[in-house]
Parts: sequence; C-alpha cells; structure tokens
Amino acid sequence: MQRFYVILFFLTCAWAQLFAQTKTDVIIVGGGASGTMAAIQAARLGAHVVVIEETVWLGGMLTSAGVSAIDGNHRLPSGLWGEFRQHLYDYYGGPKAVETGWVSNTLFEPSVGNQILQKMVKAENKVQVLFETSWSNARKTNGEWLVDISSKSGKSSTIQGKILIDATELGDVMASLKVPYYLGMDSKSLTGEPFALEEANDIVQDLTYVITLKDFGKGADKTIKKPKNYDKEEFAGCCDVSDPATFNKDNNDCFKMLTYGRLPNNKFMINWPKKGNDIYLNIIEKTPAERAKLLEEAKQMTLRFVYYIQSELGFKNLGIAYDEYPTKDGFPMIPYHRESRRLQAKSLFSLQHITTPFDTPEAYYRTGVVVGDYTIDHHHYKYGNAPEIDFVKIRVPSYNVPMGSLIPRDYEGLIVAEKSIGVSNIVNGATRLQPVVLGIGQASGVIAALAVQRATAPSQVSIREVQSVLLDQKAYIMPYIDVPATDPHFKILQKTGATGILKGTGIPYKWANQTWFYPEREISEYELLVGLRSYFPLLNNNWTASGEPLTVKGYQEIVKSINKEISIADLNGILSRGGYSVEVNADTRLNRRWASVLLDAHLGLFEKEVDFKGNIKNF
Repeated sequence: MQRFYVILFFLTCAWAQLFAQTKTDVIIVGGGASGTMAAIQAARLGAHVVVIEETVWLGGMLTSAGVSAIDGNHRLPSGLWGEFRQHLYDYYGGPKAVETGWVSNTLFEPSVGNQILQKMVKAENKVQVLFETSWSNARKTNGEWLVDISSKSGKSSTIQGKILIDATELGDVMASLKVPYYLGMDSKSLTGEPFALEEANDIVQDLTYVITLKDFGKGADKTIKKPKNYDKEEFAGCCDVSDPATFNKDNNDCFKMLTYGRLPNNKFMINWPKKGNDIYLNIIEKTPAERAKLLEEAKQMTLRFVYYIQSELGFKNLGIAYDEYPTKDGFPMIPYHRESRRLQAKSLFSLQHITTPFDTPEAYYRTGVVVGDYTIDHHHYKYGNAPEIDFVKIRVPSYNVPMGSLIPRDYEGLIVAEKSIGVSNIVNGATRLQPVVLGIGQASGVIAALAVQRATAPSQVSIREVQSVLLDQKAYIMPYIDVPATDPHFKILQKTGATGILKGTGIPYKWANQTWFYPEREISEYELLVGLRSYFPLLNNNWTASGEPLTVKGYQEIVKSINKEISIADLNGILSRGGYSVEVNADTRLNRRWASVLLDAHLGLFEKEVDFKGNIKNF
C-alpha cells in the first residue's frame, strides 16, 4: 500500500507539472528586438511579464539573426534604444569604437549584444524569460489569455495573462488567432500611395541568412569546402559598392564591400544585398517544417557566397566565426526577415503620412509613439521578376509611427509588435529597421502596462498617457533631430509638436532623414493663430494676426479672442519657472521654444485626448 501511495504521489506531481499554469500580467511571444524591449519597459512600469523565446538568446534580428549593425536613428537615440547603445559604448570604449563599418555608426558582435540584453532583462525582477520554449494554441477565455507552451526538454504548461503581445518575427500569433492582416505588396486603392501598384501581390522582400566571419590573420587559409551547386557567376558584380540611392554605378571595391559590415574585434557581418547572400523565399505562410527546409537553401546561398569571397576574391584569411553563436554550423539561430505579415490595424500608416504628415486627412503625427529616420529601403535583388516600384525614387523625411499601428482594428486584448505592425508594404521598408523595432517594443510595453493598471483593453488606453510615459522614459514621440532628450524643454517641445500647433520641418537627407523643430527660431503671429485653429474653432474667422514676429502683446491678443486672457505678470511667472532669465514686456519677441513653454503651461493642449486618427476629442 505504501508503494502505491508513493507511485500515486509521483504521478500526481508529474501530472501537475505537465499541466502547470503560470499567471502573469503580460505574455510576450518572442524575445526578439521588440519583445525584449516590451518586457523591460512593461516591468519598469510595474507589470509582471513572461517572455516565450525559442532560442537561448535575446534580441532577434539584432543578435540571433546576426544583423548587428544598427541602421538609422543615430541622432535619435530614443529611450531603450539609446540605453542599449550606451551599454555598447561602455563595453567597447565609446562611440568611435563601434564605428567599424561604413553601413552604420553602431556595429557590435552579436554575442555581445545578447550579453547586454540578457543583463538588461535580468535587472528587471518582474520579467521571466522561458528560453528554448515554443508556444501553441493562444486563446482568450473569460477575458484572460491562455498560451500553451512546451520546453525543449518536453515539459508542457500554460501561461495565463491579461495582455498578449505578438513579438514573433513573422506575426505568427496574430495569424493563429485569425486576426486580419496584409501580406505582400499593396494596391494603390488600399493605401492611396502614388507609388503603389494597381493590383496587390504576395511578393515580400528577400531574406538573408547572415553569417559572421573573422579575420584569422595574414597567411591563414580558412577556405570552406566547396558548396554544392557553386557557380561563381552567381556572385559576379558583388563588389559594386555604389550607393543605390544615387545614379552612380559599378563602383567596384571588394574590400570596401566586406567592410560594409565590419564589426569590432576583426569580425565581419556578411549581409550583402547586391549579388550577395540575399535570397527570395517567401516562407511566411509555410508550416514550420516547410520553413526549415527552405531556410537550408538560404544557408547554402550564404555558404556559396562565403566560398566566393575566399576563393575568388582572395580573402582566405576570413573564416567562419564558429564561436560567435551557440550553433554547430556557425550560423545564427534565425534568418533576417525583412518583411512579415502586416496587421490590419486601427491606423494604416502609409507613405503620405511620412511625406506630408500635416496634409493628410489623418493626423497620425499627433499619435506618434515611435520615431525613425531611415529611408524607404526594399530588397528585391533575388526576385525573378522585379516589382514595378522604383524604391530609390521614394524620398522621405524622418517620421513617427502612430500608436494605432500596434493595435488590431477589430480585435481586443492583443498588441502587435516587431515588423508586423499596421504599415503599408512600402513604409515597411523604413519601419523594419532595428531602432524603430526596438521603439515599437518599448511602446508596446507601455501600452501593455497601462492596460493592466487600468484593467482595460489596449485599444482603450489613452494615447496621450502612453506618449507622456514614453517621454518620461526619454523616448521620442516626435522625430526632432535638434531636440535631444538632454534638452531642458525636451518634453514640452515634443508635446507641442504632437499637438500640431507648431510644426516641424521634414527633410529627405541621404540615409538619415531629418525633421527639425528649430527651437530658437522666431514664430509669427499668423503661424500661432493657424496652429491654434484646430483646438479653437472660434479662430477660424479671426484674421487679425499678421506675419510680424510674435510678441508678448501679440500672444495676449490672440488668446484673448478665445477667452484665455493672461497678464504679463502671469506670463512672466510661467516663463521664469521654465527657465527664461529675463523679465518680458509687451514688445518681447517669443521664439518657438518660449512659445512652446507658454502654450504648454497656459493652454495645456497636449492634455486634450486624441483618437487613433489624431482627431481632437472633446473640444
């Protein structure tokens, strides 16, 4: 009988372990670039978080895919992206130590990036990461999320949470939930973009199985075995390093091609688009088994390119860095996916919202939660019939991504992150870059934490509250290159921009586009009047403001017409508290900085709620 009870006890324990259920606030599927940042941010706001990650690393495309050269946002070190970069600076010895390749201002070894992210996550005691764990059967029951998981060792359990974030590389969670999404190139009728195609198709960008090489020194021969189906003509012309955003062609420099992704410690990121190791596979709608089989083709493509570099270009000293990743074949754990499914979201962020943000019916700029400055960059080099869009001609300024792009249009309780947000196919060419995806993660973490705190759905969380919390975290909501987080009026100038009262100036510039606020520039009376009309319809019939520089007296006259009188003494008090060191009089001119300080304290227009289209609620 005693033996029976012992057996029963162990069976009960095994049964309990098999069907154990962990409760948490936020479930994040995917510990990639966005998933990691979402976890850190949500935890810092008090939420308990469980991250489900299939590999043993954090960081996704930054690390596990080997794309350890940051594209864009060098002068927009927003929030957690800036924090991660500072860790890199501290590790390597400053900004110059990571400017090793010409594709980026910030390059690093993937293993180092993972170490930093692991350290950042471990500092948050409310985050639990389940490594080498797969998920299945996400569903919502009685207002709570349930996600079944299984570990590499075979243990199964269920995670229960209030909010679910899809941070997978390809939007697999939202697809399993049958949340509507777009895939491939859009039609003009959907997006209204002048460059879009007349008819949609399912063509996505090329993916790349990156590999990291190491310089083993002069005289070393690390040439790999000749891969099957090797043909040197496949890579002929790969040394063309001419800028695709210019009309220059055939600027052949093989060493420069390799230093494109040169990393610290004599390593090289092999992620070369032109006649390199990009490959067109379109595996998004495939099963896991089908994906794995096709991805072997991507690995073989990269091995052929490595062999070409070694045998044809003569760089035999560059060998595979087998110790960079915890894999037997020396490859990263995952490929670099440039494109995913794209959510049918509350806000479809399209090209016109970047090129002319203040002239579209939707004022998405008012709802921004992520900033980016990289240009529209699509990889279709290995697709047999090139798409009909000339992406080189699409020039854009920097931009901010609307919060509504992270929220499903008709589905509650889910936040979508990574590269699966609600953007057009064309815009995905800019929002897919690492700093933007990191920012998407941080914004997702804020939305999730606030939804938990308010016991509400993500779609019901205040956009203005999300933006305010992001600003508290030194994250940008407006892409102002001349208003760094160290500016004493950073929050005020960002909030003023998000109201639309004073607008920034966007400039397409090389591969690091810009938007300038010009804080010290004078403002005219008319400029202020026009900006205020969105908030005070009474001003639509007011034509008394001139093009003269705005003075204290001019400000008083404009706000008097909307019954917001202010005395010079009160005005002086506001400016003094804001740091203005000289007492003003009626003739004192107000530049954009001090007009912003005054508007924020006097009218508080940022506090007026906006909807997902940027419309102002409750006039």
